[in-house]
Formats: sequence, C-alpha cells, structure tokens
Amino acid sequence: MKAIVYENYGSTDVLKLKEIQKPVPKDNEVLIKVQASSVNAADWRMMKADPFLVRFYAGLFKPKKFSILGADVAGTVEAIGPTVTKFRPGDEVFGDVFASGFGGFAEYKCGKEDEFVLKPSNISFEDAAALPLAGMTALHSLRDFGKIEAGQKVLINGASGGVGTFALQLAKYFGAEVTAVCSTSKKEISRSLGADHIIDYTKEDFTKSGIKYDLIVGVNGYRSLSEYKNALNPKGRYVMAGGGTAQLFQALLLGPFISLTDSRKIIAASSEPNQKDLLFLSELIQSGKIKSVIDRKYKLEEVPQAVHYVEQGHASGKVIITVNTPTK
Repeated sequence: MKAIVYENYGSTDVLKLKEIQKPVPKDNEVLIKVQASSVNAADWRMMKADPFLVRFYAGLFKPKKFSILGADVAGTVEAIGPTVTKFRPGDEVFGDVFASGFGGFAEYKCGKEDEFVLKPSNISFEDAAALPLAGMTALHSLRDFGKIEAGQKVLINGASGGVGTFALQLAKYFGAEVTAVCSTSKKEISRSLGADHIIDYTKEDFTKSGIKYDLIVGVNGYRSLSEYKNALNPKGRYVMAGGGTAQLFQALLLGPFISLTDSRKIIAASSEPNQKDLLFLSELIQSGKIKSVIDRKYKLEEVPQAVHYVEQGHASGKVIITVNTPTK
C-alpha cells in the first residue's frame, strides 16, 4: 500500500510517499480502507518534535513509535479481527486513531474497534474525516474543562480554524452567547456558524474592550495569561485548546498557580479520544446541529503541501486528505 512516511524529525521535506506492507488486523482491530483523513496541528508538531517533549513520546532522536502521521480516519471496513463484534466488512466508519499511533495518511489503517463509529449515511467521508480530533478537542475544552453552561458569555479566540469552527458551533449548541475572534476574511464563516458577536482581531483588541466573559477558549492567537485573566468574569475560566509552544508552557506551569490564588481559572486542555463522545458528535453532525467546515482538499501524495499549509495557521476550518475513491 502507499503511505506518507517520515523517518526523521524536521520540515515537510521528511515526509515521503512510499510503498509499504499492508497491515493485518489483530484480535480486537479493524482494517480500514482509508477514503479520507485530515490534517491537525498534532501532525506538524509530531513531524517537527515541537515541543521537545514530543520526543519522549514518539522517540528521542527519531520517530520510533510510529512513522505515519494522520489521526483522523474515515473509510470502509476491509477486514476484522476475530474478537470484533461491532463492525463487519463493508461498514462505513470514521474515528480518531491517535491512541493507536496515528497512521491516517495511508491507503489502509488498522485500529482498535473502540476507536471507530459508523459514519452517518448523510455525510461524506471528507466531512467525517474532519470531525474526530478537532471535534473532540472542542467538546472536551468546552464541556469538561470549561464547564460551559447555557446563557454564559463565551469567547472563542481562533474561531475560524479546525478546532475553532467546531468550538463555535458546540458553544451555540450548549446555549451560550458566543463571541468569535477571527481575521477580516474569516468573519463570514463565523457568522454562518452562528456567532452572536464577531471581533476582527486586526481592528479590535478584545482584551481592551472592557467586556468580561464567563469562558474563553484559546485555540490560536497569542495572548498572555494576564490578558486572558483580565477578560474573565469572577469565577470565569480560560481554557487553552491550542496555540504556540510558549502559550502551552505558560498554561501548564503558571496556570495551576494562578488558579490556586484566584477565583478565575487558567486551564490547559487535553483531549483523549473515546467512542462515547465520538458517537455524540456523530449524532450532532447527522442531525445538522453541527457541520464540518472544509478549507482545502489534497491528494495523498500532496500531504507535505497540506501539512505546510496547516502549519502556517491560516486554514479556514479543516484541510482534508482524499486517499481512496469509494467503490460504488
């Protein structure tokens, strides 16, 4: 099978299209013929080992734990292991394979049975592939770490990106009054997704407006922790769901101290894929309560260009990798 493989850390130059052996499912695994995948920030961070802590997870000097990126997979079940009970060959499924070592940038991927759910028949493989990692990151940031409640004032900083577009829609689903922060060219996207208020960060600084929020989710866009804290109501929460390395370490190292000494909380979100939450998101997208926003589509051999585009931080929604063409 064809796959995009990387054997060293570095720029997109390390990503190579190669012919490798097709995987065989273990007892509790399903073999997926991949129709589509999507690019996430996790892909270029793993590729570049940025932050350095990635090396303790993936391999100190070179990637050893896995060699194929791509956490999101949508496709057709090709074969199943002997203990698999939820799926059968021919089923259309999608899931987040982060826990089983990535591998979505390939024609086939083996993953555990509980990493996948059935794909709704009314959405495409591309729409399904956009959802898992970004959707669950948004869900966990709002619900689990943000403790979102109906009627709250919620601000999404970086509302037009992959995680941001899902966070905006989910915040509206949970009944919040949502302010989206984005650039001039992305305002229409945020408006179409239901934002109550839109702040163009090229023209206005939300930290200086005097408006206070119950919950701020930071996906992109650098702001210091003190700026975020000052934009919160008493007992408000800032949840870091993405951003630069400096922001990550600030939130991890200083966030707990600030949270102990102040009624406002600074939290670095983490997201672990699980079948229950993926099914919840699948039901929302099936019913039309949320939707995938797709910026661009690339072929498998164009993964290096796709990863580079996402790394630049200007994507509106998700960037999709189309792998195999579905068989009628």
